[in-house]
This record gives sequence, structure tokens and C-alpha cells, in this order.
Amino acid sequence: MTVAVRFDEVQVGTELPARSFPVTRATLVQYAGASGDFNPIHWNEKFAVEVGLPDVIAHGMFTMAEAARVVTDWVGDPAAVVEYGVRFTKPVIVPNDGVGAVIEVSGKVAALLDDNRVRVDLVATSEGQKVLGMARAVVRLG
Repeated sequence: MTVAVRFDEVQVGTELPARSFPVTRATLVQYAGASGDFNPIHWNEKFAVEVGLPDVIAHGMFTMAEAARVVTDWVGDPAAVVEYGVRFTKPVIVPNDGVGAVIEVSGKVAALLDDNRVRVDLVATSEGQKVLGMARAVVRLG
């Protein structure tokens, strides 16, 4: 793949296209199969409530991956991401109502770095609550 964004085309404050990611119970089962994480808090409502959660919650790594898609879609090449990290602040609650939840993600260039790299800060929310904190990616541009 080729990096679609050139370093000289961005500046601090450049906004990445925002994305919405729907999450249903079926999505969580698919992710559990792909990741091998079959913790019942991600699929069993009774168990989730028994351990103190309001309902089934999305996998943290799934939420993190969806947020990263805003960066990889923008840059055009996932290999251009040289650093990525988040803090999990609130879980994404996924009700069994046929609709599920939505993760809303936006991002903007927060710093221009050396070697054609930029730092992108991300904001990820669900139901108006911030679900990731300190979500940042460093990306090498063309």
C-alpha cells in the first residue's frame, strides 16, 4: 500500500474524516472468535450484570482497533502507523436490542514531528461518553 497523505499537505489542526462504527452482539461474537477472547462479559448479559457491569460490554481491544481505523483509513497504509496507544476510560455498553451501540471517532493532527511523522490525537465516544483517553497515533507520511 502507499501512504495517501503527504507531510507537506498537513498542519497542526488538520482534521481526519470522522467515522461511526456500529457494534452489535453479533459483532462481539465475531470479534471473540477472531481474537480468542471469549470472556463472558462480552456476550453473556447475566454474567456481566453479576460482576457489576450494566450490560455486555465491547472488548477494549476491539474499541481500540475501531478508533485506529480512522487513522489507517486517512493515511491509506496501516504500516504508516509507527506508534499507537490509548487508555480505556469507559466501556462500550452493547445492549441486546437489535441496534447495539455506536462508537464515534474523530481525530486531528496535534503535532508535526521529525522524519515526516505527525501525531494524531483521537476522540472516541459512545452514548456521549468518552470511551478512550489519551488516544494517540504517530504516523509517518509521504
